[in-house]
Parts: sequence; C-alpha cells; structure tokens
Amino acid sequence: MVNIFTKLFGQRRKTYEEQRDALRSANVQERLEMAKSTWTNKEILYYLAEKDPEPSVRKAVLQNKSLPVQASTVLAKDVDQDVRLMLAGRLVDLLPEASKDEQSQMYAFVVQALGTLALDEVLKIRVALSSTLKDHAHAPPKIAGQLARDVEQQVSEPILRFCAALSDKDLLDILKSHPAGWVIESIAGREKVSQKVSQAVIDTRDKYGGKELISNDGADINEDLLHHIVEIARSMPEWQKPMAVRKALPTSVAKELAEFVDASVRELLLTRGDFNETETEEIASVFRRRVDFAEEADQETTHERLKRLIKSKELNEDVISDALAMRDREFVELSVAYLAKTTPEQVAKIFEMKSAKPVIALAWKAGVSMRMALQLQKDAAHVPPRDIIYPKGGTDYPLSEDALLWQLEFLGLKRSKKA
Repeated sequence: MVNIFTKLFGQRRKTYEEQRDALRSANVQERLEMAKSTWTNKEILYYLAEKDPEPSVRKAVLQNKSLPVQASTVLAKDVDQDVRLMLAGRLVDLLPEASKDEQSQMYAFVVQALGTLALDEVLKIRVALSSTLKDHAHAPPKIAGQLARDVEQQVSEPILRFCAALSDKDLLDILKSHPAGWVIESIAGREKVSQKVSQAVIDTRDKYGGKELISNDGADINEDLLHHIVEIARSMPEWQKPMAVRKALPTSVAKELAEFVDASVRELLLTRGDFNETETEEIASVFRRRVDFAEEADQETTHERLKRLIKSKELNEDVISDALAMRDREFVELSVAYLAKTTPEQVAKIFEMKSAKPVIALAWKAGVSMRMALQLQKDAAHVPPRDIIYPKGGTDYPLSEDALLWQLEFLGLKRSKKA
C-alpha cells in the first residue's frame, strides 16, 4: 500500500528525526536526495553543507533554495574549488535581494562570504567573481575594493575600469601606492572620473595613464588642472595631441599649449571648430610670437633684447609670457627686475623661495596683472600646485594692500611709485 502511494504521490516527507538519522547513512544517493529536497530541515541542510564528505552532496545543497544563507560563510572555505565557484554564482544571484536592506543579516552573510572568495587562492574563482561583479548593479563596495587590489591583472583590471561600486577613496588609495602603468590606465579610462581622481592620475606623471585620462570625455578635469597638465606636457609629448582635441578646452589653456607644441598639434588647435574667429587668431598669434621670440634670441643677447623692448615701449606681459614659455629664465628675471625696480638677483632669490605670497607681492610691485602673477608662480617660481594662490574673481589680486606691503618689507623691497 505504501509503495503504491509513493508511486502515485512521490516520496513521503521525512520527519526531522528521520532526516537526522539519514545523515549517518553511507548511502550517498539518500543524502543527495535529502540535499536536493526543499522539505529538508534548514539545520540539516546546514550540516550537509558543512560536514558531508561528498562534493556532489554539498553542490546539491548549494542549489537548494531552502539553504540558509549563513551556510555561505562555511561553503566559501570548502576544500573543493568547484563548490566555491558554484557558491560565487549563487551569492551574486542573491545580491539584488540582499541589497534591499544592507543592514540585514542576509546582506552581511553574503558580503562576508564574497569577501572570502575575493581572496581565494584559486585564480579562476577570483576571475569569475571579478568578471561578474565589474558591471553588476549591486556589487558591494567592500568586495570591489578587495578585487581592485588583486595582484593579478585579469582580476583587478575589470573592476578598476568598469565597476561603479568602486569608491573614490579606494581609487585614490590605489593610485597613492605607486601602481603599475596598466592600473593607472584602467582608472583613467573609467566611464566617470572625479576631479580628485583625475588630479591623482596626473600626479603619477604616468605617460600612458595621463594620455588615457586626457582623452576621456568622462574625466572631470577643471581649468586649474588643465593648466597643470599643459605644464607637464611641455616635456611629455604624448599628452599634447589629446589636449589639443579635448572637448570644451578653455581658450586660455589652448593659448598656453600653443606656446610650445609643434605645427601639427597647433593645426589641431586651430581647426577645432569650437573657438570663434577672435579666439582662433589669439591662439595663432601666440604661436607666431613664440617663433619670433626664438628668432630674436638667436640674433641678440638677452640684455640687448630687453634694452630694445624698453626703448620701443614693447616690454609687456605677453613678452614675459613668451619668455616663460620658451624657458628663458634670464630674460624673465631681468624683465621683472626692471619693472619692479629691483635687481635680477633679488628676483631670482624670490623665485627660489617657491612661495606664492612673495611672488604675488613682487608682481604687484612690478605693476603686472594677477594673471601674470599666477603664471610667475607656476612657471618661474615653481610653487607647488597645492600652495598656488589664484586670482580673486578670476582677475584681482587676492591679498590686501597691507598684506602686499608687508611682504615687500619682509623681502627688503621698497614700494614702487606704480604700486
């Protein structure tokens, strides 16, 4: 009678005691059936996941929807790598549901187990996890951070380049630890790169990483950083072309770039299409002035050139800017000294301080604009980027007259009549 009932309606549901007794059975098939059944008590399923010697049984438990999520932390350390690989897939499938409440025990167990797998000694498990989580909407930031730091490129690169869950804090930390070039390139090529991360990429001075960032329209690069990039690009030719074609390039940056690039890059600047006729002519004139400056340098000494420009009343900020672009330090020091009514030696001494306020005070005494003072900070005094003082409101001197006079007195300079 029982056999007829079983054939008609399937296996009878076992009691808890019968399930517990079956755990001791040497019959693998019996334990396998119990592992697959959704009727099996959760405590029994947990025991099978933790203790059963047969990988096939533990795999069957993994496929059972009734398996308590707590068992994941046990299975993440399973001796069989195929079990761990299967667990990775199940955990990823659970993420959308678990992420609905990131304070829940379910989410905590899932993340804990994934964290163990992210450090698994078997490469294919970490690769599988990385390739699945790189564009997963619910990838846990903690796991993304672990995978991003993996020493194997095939694990970390997909996360570094594509995973939106990877925080700026992680990216900055990774960039700070002197990473390999491919790491910098991966970060620079992300769909969105924040200002802080963009700055950190440029600070590495990596040739190809910087090129990738400059070419990335999704990278947030403000005008100050663009000017900084142009400065580095003087000795980094690989950055010049991508800068010339970067979208929404400010005219001031384009003019600065035109001061030193070759004719092919200059042509890219002039044919961009987003500069108006006046701006295009300004960029072209910068290049022409640079050429003229170089030719004049070959025909007369620095002192002769300065004397001629003073006599013709052509010594102005454009000329000093050209000299800065051409790295003619002697002419810059002589020119600023003349305008500030001091000695070139004193000017050189102030530049060597690499401090913003003394340079600003010197520029004020020379009667030049705050824009010129900013350029002198960057190109003559090489003030560290974090210490540079920028114009107030884009054009005005940011220090009060009393503060400027105090600086001049400290430097041993008398105030000029022009000031």
